[in-house]
Amino acid sequence: MKSLGPLLRLARAAVPLHLARSACPLRPAVVGVLHARFKYTQHQGVKGIKNRKSFFEAQMQAGQQSDADEADEERTNGIQADMRFLDDRAYDEVAGGAMRISRDIASAQHVLILQPYVKWSAKRKDMPSDVRPEDQLAEASALIHSLPNWQVAKALKVPLESLERKTLFGSGKMLELKALIADLRQEKHLTCLFVSKGTLSFAQKRFLEAEFRLPVMDRYSVVIQILRLHATTAEARLQVAMAELPYIWSQAKDASVTQTRRQGYALTDLQKEILRTRERKLRAELDRVRRQRQLLRQKRKQQNYPIVAVVGYTNAGKTSLIKALTVEDALQPRNQLFATLDVTAHGGQLPCNLQVIYMDTVGFMSDLPTGLFECFVATLEDAMLADVIVHVQDLSHPCHVAQRTHVESTLRSLAFNVSGGDPATSQLPPIINVYNKCDLLSQPASDADSDAAAHHISARAQTGLEPLLADIEEQILAATGRRKLQMRVPSGGPEMAWLYKNAAVVDTVADEAYPNRLMMHVVISQRTLDQFKRQFL
Repeated sequence: MKSLGPLLRLARAAVPLHLARSACPLRPAVVGVLHARFKYTQHQGVKGIKNRKSFFEAQMQAGQQSDADEADEERTNGIQADMRFLDDRAYDEVAGGAMRISRDIASAQHVLILQPYVKWSAKRKDMPSDVRPEDQLAEASALIHSLPNWQVAKALKVPLESLERKTLFGSGKMLELKALIADLRQEKHLTCLFVSKGTLSFAQKRFLEAEFRLPVMDRYSVVIQILRLHATTAEARLQVAMAELPYIWSQAKDASVTQTRRQGYALTDLQKEILRTRERKLRAELDRVRRQRQLLRQKRKQQNYPIVAVVGYTNAGKTSLIKALTVEDALQPRNQLFATLDVTAHGGQLPCNLQVIYMDTVGFMSDLPTGLFECFVATLEDAMLADVIVHVQDLSHPCHVAQRTHVESTLRSLAFNVSGGDPATSQLPPIINVYNKCDLLSQPASDADSDAAAHHISARAQTGLEPLLADIEEQILAATGRRKLQMRVPSGGPEMAWLYKNAAVVDTVADEAYPNRLMMHVVISQRTLDQFKRQFL
């Protein structure tokens, strides 16, 4: 059986990176045809990047891929075998009690949205001055519209003295809201109350539910419901499941406290053990995901592909920009919040013919605990460790300045966590600011809201992309130590073939002084240049 190893590795290498997680179901088909003659199938790699047969044949001959295959097989088999624990009815009962969410999203919901805000600007904490309650209410409505069969019955702003009160609303405001809910119940079937606040304490939720006789959800709960809907891959489901646990624990308090003083709800010993066991399994699987992601990054580093991470606020147009830069028809951007949950790789080419990989990432959102996005750090590490970051911003959004500030602060926090708390290694890669959706502006942005160094583009109309690509190219060359050189080589010789294989050839022109030679304009790293010198000079 040892002689079959290269064949099995060759068949497995034919699976694209973005299908690596689902590679396990393909193994029986491979085993079933071992008696037949194998035909070479070229490795597909990252979408849009053409890999070379000779590179993988050399790897097979040297046996460099055996450890990677064993790690990949271990991860695939482990996830397929252990993913069943995510569908646990006992856990769903605990999560439903804490978050008021359900796996059944097909049933219609009519939601009343309440957007509380502090009416005195001097008392607003952690809220940018340019963010208006109207903008917050619009974002809350967009969250509800992201769920199928969920409709907004009514959305209104509620001015308050403070957001820290136990009852949240005063007695007078409670009477007004009760009368409003009674009227809405006569007009339509009201099923849920959405208080657009990051997190509500369990005491606040319990009081409001008792007063209004409706399930109460906060922003964290609604976002988790959206993430559950959009989480289709194994990695996304694991990360969403992990993001639920901190919220559930924060809502629960020890049962030793008396009923009158209890601020949360009491979990039984069995429920606590269910949560602990689930958290332990999730951490083990996410560690496996991080090791696999690290392995993929090492493979890309060996192949010397530069990485460009595309980040931004949710629904800013990240996927649309990648589609415009890579001309990849398979990408289907959606006008939804949190439409992308997986960090996916897409191959592209810079003006100098240098091939790069664009990493699509999950979008961020304000008024949510940073811990929710820290649960996605297993895949967001690809963005933190990229060569260049492209920060996409929706210039047509009235709060784009606040969104930009929020994304930058979240990136710094994630970089600090990825580095293990070491400030020396938590520096972010170079960031290129991109103002997207310029075609939606009725008038040009003012100088106060615009950055002169940022690129004004429209990914949908594909305008402004050439200066952006030139800037990405410049930043990539500086970050990876590549240079543009002009080299004279024999026409049709092995030097010419070697450069086409190992460097990015911009163009070739005939050498007027030496008819049998060519002038090749290439983009090459110092390490590759040293290899060329050792081999041919």
